[in-house]
Amino acid sequence: MPLPEPATEAGREGLAALLTDPGRAVLALDFDGTLAPIVADPRQARSHPRAVPALSRLAPRLRAVAVITGRPAADAVRYGGFEGAEGLDHLTVLGAYGAESWRAPDGAVRAEEPPPGVAAVRAELPALLDGLGVPEGTWTEDKGRALAVHTRRTASPEAAFSLLRGPLGDLAARHGLVVEPGRMVLELRPPGADKGGALDDFVRETDAGAVVYAGDDLGDLAAYDTVEALRGKGVPGLLVCSGAEGTGESVPRLAERADLLVPGPEGVAALLESLAEALD
Repeated sequence: MPLPEPATEAGREGLAALLTDPGRAVLALDFDGTLAPIVADPRQARSHPRAVPALSRLAPRLRAVAVITGRPAADAVRYGGFEGAEGLDHLTVLGAYGAESWRAPDGAVRAEEPPPGVAAVRAELPALLDGLGVPEGTWTEDKGRALAVHTRRTASPEAAFSLLRGPLGDLAARHGLVVEPGRMVLELRPPGADKGGALDDFVRETDAGAVVYAGDDLGDLAAYDTVEALRGKGVPGLLVCSGAEGTGESVPRLAERADLLVPGPEGVAALLESLAEALD
């Protein structure tokens, strides 16, 4: 299948750098909404059926491949179906925005200790939600180093999201945490760790000569910032947005900065397949 053409000159340069010298290129991808379709229950998320086979073909040609996610690293590995996958024997999964790492060669998760504010928020959150009278369908996901309050299952997800944003922001601030908004989810987590820092560290670690990043939500903006900063230092980069314009699923702030828009995880998988074919 033909490779899609990025809409920007910088994106075309990033794609050309990968194709010209794939052995120096790093590919980094978000998980939910990028490799895996968004689902009502995040515990049911799984990689798109074509994503892992495409990565298995592509990864051996590249310098390195990383999945960068807000999920715990172990969950992303399990839901993604990455462990033991052919061709992914050097995959890195950076979970909790880089505070956790899983590397395929040894299959071990390494993690920093969460700050005490996470435990304090965990203890206070149920009473806060009860006091707000949140609508049926609101539920909390405990990520270990963070807590995420989801509104997608409610009758009016955006109204529930708006109701919660202020009070959850206040709760997080009292305990030294921050609130990361996403697609009908508010995540309370430690400050300082984000996908941009995780990507920057990974690019430095691998001494990459080019970088491609694909994401779908506000949490991916920090990684976009990193790619643009690297471009300013002479490292070509390609920014991919999963959830193309016109589908009703794009995050506008991400889509307007992307070099290439693809229609969700299926489009990401197709892009990976076309990259693999171009390098075969």
